[in-house]
Amino acid sequence: MGNQAQIRKGSTAMSTSTRNFPNRLGIDTNVYLGSAELAAVCALMGRIPTPAEYLEQVQAVNAKAADVYRYMNFDQIREFSEVADTVAV
Repeated sequence: MGNQAQIRKGSTAMSTSTRNFPNRLGIDTNVYLGSAELAAVCALMGRIPTPAEYLEQVQAVNAKAADVYRYMNFDQIREFSEVADTVAV
């Protein structure tokens, strides 16, 4: 959800936002903050999963973690390193 989005009064939602306070996403709403992985599982299931359901669903991501989280190791990406090596300190 975008930073200005609002949900229906009394709804429950999962958000990857870094901020949460009463009525942030709507009047009388319940907003839970979580990771991108949890947001994806919630979208697939249409609801917030139990811990067991989450762990089952996220196995596919964990199996490909080296590729999925590659962007977090940008210093190890050849294309990035080649450009970074050309920048003077």
